[in-house]
Amino acid sequence: MTSEISSDRSSNTSRRNAVRKIAAGTIVLSGVSSVVQRSQGAAMISKESPPTESSWASFRATPDQRGVAKSILAEKPVLKWEFASPDGWVACVAIVGDYVYAPALSGYLHCLNLKTGAEIWKYRSIEDADPKKFAPGFKAAPLVTDSTIYIGDEDGVLHAIDRTTGLKKWVFASDAEIAGCVAPFGENLLLASHDSFLYCLTKEGTEVWKFQTNDRINCSPGIADTYTFLAGCDEHLRVIDLNTGKEFRDMPLESFLIASPAVVGDLLYVGTHTGMVVCVDWRKGEFVWRYEGPRKMPFHASAAVTDDLVIVGGHDKHVHAIDRLTGKVRWTFQTQARIESSGAVVDRRFFVGSGDKNLYGISLDSGEEVWKFNAGRGISAGIAIGEGHLIAGEDQQNGRLLCFG
Repeated sequence: MTSEISSDRSSNTSRRNAVRKIAAGTIVLSGVSSVVQRSQGAAMISKESPPTESSWASFRATPDQRGVAKSILAEKPVLKWEFASPDGWVACVAIVGDYVYAPALSGYLHCLNLKTGAEIWKYRSIEDADPKKFAPGFKAAPLVTDSTIYIGDEDGVLHAIDRTTGLKKWVFASDAEIAGCVAPFGENLLLASHDSFLYCLTKEGTEVWKFQTNDRINCSPGIADTYTFLAGCDEHLRVIDLNTGKEFRDMPLESFLIASPAVVGDLLYVGTHTGMVVCVDWRKGEFVWRYEGPRKMPFHASAAVTDDLVIVGGHDKHVHAIDRLTGKVRWTFQTQARIESSGAVVDRRFFVGSGDKNLYGISLDSGEEVWKFNAGRGISAGIAIGEGHLIAGEDQQNGRLLCFG
């Protein structure tokens, strides 16, 4: 795999070194911080709403990364508002309370009013407010907690941002792009980086321990019990004991992964670049089943997992619904272009975007289309469903966030 970091690597390295020194308290913050811009006439968030069951506070909503919403959503969702960004959106948004936290490729994290789409504040990944100055973009989804937003950028810097003010609390620098969402574990945070390390940090940004794999980690770390699960370019599934920071299991997967794993008990589900969806017993280190569609093409989207189904879209232009226990296909749904959007489940419906410019709602029971919206542009960002709304993003120039309720 080749790196997708677009900025100059030597300047990135210099910036990371400076951020490390800042974190250590050895230099004064200058030129590597953040800038917050508040929209004219917009009020600050007066009171933080902690995430609840109806929120979508991280990439796949819950630490087990099953992609199942506990919110409600209208039978026929209606477009409520749009919000455009110059470089579009590849990351899933977070929805908590009355607010949306939307990471843009242009290097801004936008805080928006959920009901109206009005911008409350925006945080930039660099201090310089000059719009012509390159700012590392946000490809990872944010993690939203009671008071803080945690999000990594494509320069490898993790930002901790105050939810109320949009001001920086602290930063932590890894050595390469951060593509996955931060995961919470007790009083700590888990951060996976393309520098091949999993970092365990305190909520104040201090490193507790780190674990090295053999290549870039693409996924958001999933959590079950006291274990986390890593996959990426080294073609291994690694199970890490979070109490010790030591490896519990190393299992070859025979493919690199872009997708993040979902976990149900001792079973883990993920799609691979070589065109298979696998179910793994992570305690035993054994494959339970392997699923391969009629056309063996990559699965880059993360699967949604219900009590009975594993549902995921692939580069073969199909959504596949697989029996969770047997690995046999229940149904497939065809679109007209490849699917990279990580879909989400609400009640018995699966919502997903496609490169064919449509956003689909599909019945989990029949595999039939129950709703469709033509956006006019391909939708590749992950789907978020929270607080009665669905939000999807377009990965194109002047791409829009689309909010439905």
